[in-house]
Amino acid sequence: MKNLGKETETLEFKKTTGEMKAAMISIASILNKHGVGTLYFGVKPNGDVAGQDVSESSLRDVSRAVYETIKPQIYPAITEEVFEGRSAIKVEFSGESTPYSAAGRYYLRTADEDREVTPEELKVFFGANKYREKWEKGLSELTEKQVDRSAIKNFWQNAIAAGRLPEGRYTCPIILNRFGLVRDGHLTNAGEALFGNNHPISLKVGIFATDEKLTILDMKLFEDNIFNLMRLAEEYILQHIRWRVEIVSWERDEIPEVPVAVVREILANSFAHAIYGGRTTHEICIHPGKITFYSPGEYASKYKPEEYIKKDLESEIRNPAISKILFLNHSIEKFGSGFKRIDSLCKDAGVKYSYENGQNGFKFIIKRNPITSDTADVTSDVTTDVTSDDELNLTEKTILAILKSKPDASRDELAEKASKTVRTVQRTLNSLRDKGYIEREGAKQNTVWKIKK
Repeated sequence: MKNLGKETETLEFKKTTGEMKAAMISIASILNKHGVGTLYFGVKPNGDVAGQDVSESSLRDVSRAVYETIKPQIYPAITEEVFEGRSAIKVEFSGESTPYSAAGRYYLRTADEDREVTPEELKVFFGANKYREKWEKGLSELTEKQVDRSAIKNFWQNAIAAGRLPEGRYTCPIILNRFGLVRDGHLTNAGEALFGNNHPISLKVGIFATDEKLTILDMKLFEDNIFNLMRLAEEYILQHIRWRVEIVSWERDEIPEVPVAVVREILANSFAHAIYGGRTTHEICIHPGKITFYSPGEYASKYKPEEYIKKDLESEIRNPAISKILFLNHSIEKFGSGFKRIDSLCKDAGVKYSYENGQNGFKFIIKRNPITSDTADVTSDVTTDVTSDDELNLTEKTILAILKSKPDASRDELAEKASKTVRTVQRTLNSLRDKGYIEREGAKQNTVWKIKK
């Protein structure tokens, strides 16, 4: 007796067409997981071909069942196949319009079994699966020549140094082909996002005088590929947060208020799990009391972040190709460990965090500790440190923060940045001067405010 082997995630056996309902569930289940599969009627679960009466009527019955049961509509190839004199019905099917239902219910293939999914799983998994299959593998308009060669070279050097890529002679074409980032002479969408030279991804960074987005002290828009944006984002954050100095055994250590490893982990996960398409914009906002990281696209997993912290769970990866490159580059330590690492590092550093999950994006929030006397004298070009003195009101703190970044700001500039009237600004300047926080230097037309506290 002919044996066709074992059932798999894309291959299903049914002994007869009497199992038509179960067969339709298997088809929908396989489509939702892999988008393509094969099912045989007339084959036992162990792979033995038992045989089945095959006629035009029985072939039509299968076709009608698929038409009436599977939604959205698919158009399978249904044929008779003979194995050592025994006939079977072979159904070859494919589809890209996930999720598919069988009689109104949704199923997912796990090994050789079909299981019905919950409404929550349906929303999260199928949404991510549909996006993943259609976007990362799609072809961009860029040719394989339109790449950032220095970024690709930095990638393979980092990957080799991390022990995640074997030593050898690499070139840009070798890397692109090895990781499926090029096809038919064009970069895939994932290849363009990672290494394209057309600045495909946008990153907006800003510094604000208060914890509301009212008074902008600095705002920049970076447009580049993911590989370069991660470096630019890290540099910007580390340049504009507070550092303290510790002297240990006569060595001077400069320690950031937020561990560098935390910043890198959040950035890597932000870029790895975003939803890309069109002009995607990430956003980082630095406030006196918090730093927020915004990633476009709904949270990618059915598990909550705290579940990843407490358990060893597999990561549900939205962008496999991008995530793999970031893992090899050592930007991602281990799949599924991001939240656990962030939680551990933050606890060690005494840093608190939270997150917000919305329909349009995921926001990770690092809470900044209040300024203390041991804050380092390692400063940045633009500082967000506003005084914690209770004698100043919010407007005074805002104006003082602006002057720290731009001591020669005019009253009109201060009014625009603080969203106040010129008269209110003048009153505030007088108050800050009287309280000993600022001192005027230079002529009236070229005033520079010296910060005294």
